[in-house]
Amino acid sequence: MPEASPTRGAIDHSHRVVLTTAPARAYDPEVATDGPAPRAPFVLTIDVGTSSARCALYDASARPVPGTTARRAHEVATSAGGGAELDPDALIASVVALIDQTLSRAGALAREIVCVAPGGFLHTLVGLDAKGRALTPVHLWMDARSDADAAQLRRELDEREVHARTGCMLHWSYLPAKLRWMRRTDPARFARVARFVSFPDHLVAQLLGPGPTSISLGAASGLFDQHRLDWDDEMLRAVGITRAQLLEIARDDRRLSPSRGAIAQRWPALARVPWLVPQGDAALSSIGAGCATRERAALMVGTSVALRVLFRAREVAIPDGVWGYRADETRMLLGGALNDGGSLVAWLQRTLRLPEHDALEAALREPFDDRLLVLPLWAGERSPGWAGRAHGAITGLALHTRAVDVYRAALEGIALRCAELDARVRDAVPEVREVVATGAGLLASTAWQRIVADALGRPLVVSSEGEASSRGAALVALDRLGIVPGVIDGIAPSGPVIAPDPARHARYRALGERQRALYRAVVDHDETGGS
Repeated sequence: MPEASPTRGAIDHSHRVVLTTAPARAYDPEVATDGPAPRAPFVLTIDVGTSSARCALYDASARPVPGTTARRAHEVATSAGGGAELDPDALIASVVALIDQTLSRAGALAREIVCVAPGGFLHTLVGLDAKGRALTPVHLWMDARSDADAAQLRRELDEREVHARTGCMLHWSYLPAKLRWMRRTDPARFARVARFVSFPDHLVAQLLGPGPTSISLGAASGLFDQHRLDWDDEMLRAVGITRAQLLEIARDDRRLSPSRGAIAQRWPALARVPWLVPQGDAALSSIGAGCATRERAALMVGTSVALRVLFRAREVAIPDGVWGYRADETRMLLGGALNDGGSLVAWLQRTLRLPEHDALEAALREPFDDRLLVLPLWAGERSPGWAGRAHGAITGLALHTRAVDVYRAALEGIALRCAELDARVRDAVPEVREVVATGAGLLASTAWQRIVADALGRPLVVSSEGEASSRGAALVALDRLGIVPGVIDGIAPSGPVIAPDPARHARYRALGERQRALYRAVVDHDETGGS
């Protein structure tokens, strides 16, 4: 991997980030929108996702400080064989630049930062050498090259028992299959790896030095026992690694200290500020959307789609049909996920000649073509069927079919899959009374919000929080530092409510039956290799 420019936080060969001083620019209250002035103290949040990274300042009321949010997009390197990777050094450099920008925009307010709260995407894997340098790219959850290895694990292990302990299926989106794939395809490099870590943990280690991982990141790996809050020894044996090759799992009250002088030189405001151990963005997104109770499910549509319920539970049996990850020592996260959300929407927008946003939204409200049906499995399947080799399909095409018709059918197809997830989640957590829509993909389209509400057949609360995972990180920091104790449990969602139309819901129920029939035909073909 090419070395990044030192001014952007390059990794040198002594395992430290090369940091140089960045110019400051004072916070300008003129950029603030109508509302109360930011209230100290402040939390600096870092949020790294599949398609972009963000940094922002939040105040003591968990409100973003206007003008301080910095964002950078990054492009996943994909391959025909199913690969999906990011360059770890380039991604770290990008995050360093984002911190620069946020602190510069904060100006004098930066002196009142009391915590840095990093978070990021789940199911990532980076192999490090003994000095903490990356030997591998960042392997993402969507990297499907380990499908054959997942199948081999299913032959060797009892998947139901594995799921009951780890909350995860034996699927290519989780780390066990990826580790087996790495060991099988590149044994020399696998043997050189001293530590296997998530990217958020690697990022913070490069800035602060080696540290632990959080329960929320470890719990989503497929290597973690959700009941003992520890690594699962059977899974470690199955993939051929030891505990010494994984990070210590930190308890909730653990703090990290910026001991390196380079941090103080580049970011004086952060010289003595504690950092939280990096958290997984799934739980953070639910917290930020006000969904930390059994009564609310968060429907997040970003690059992928997830329907999640977060609630307090010291012990819980993980039901069939959903995954289950510990969010922390006292909370459980149950749900399901689809690979195709914003990623499929972006693919359609690149591929089809679609009108601009406003015209497209208007076109989506026109009468629809019932003959069109989309099975949105372009990137394979996770929940609910976990068919690793599944592919997408479009049926009902005709000479009169327009690009916007295909686009709408795809949005409907994703909404129908959300309804499948909702049915599984309701079986697992029957107390759920409302669904809260979050994520840039869904919040950007009122027409899609209406489609989702009609497909679910129950009211959809459209969250007013544009960056739920960043806000969630701020809320966790405010709670754990004792600034606003118990704030996570008291947050409720805000935003308009879309009531479902009974006639359209009935139509979607019928369309859902057709989609399930198409799913069975396509998945049977894909899983048997067409035989």
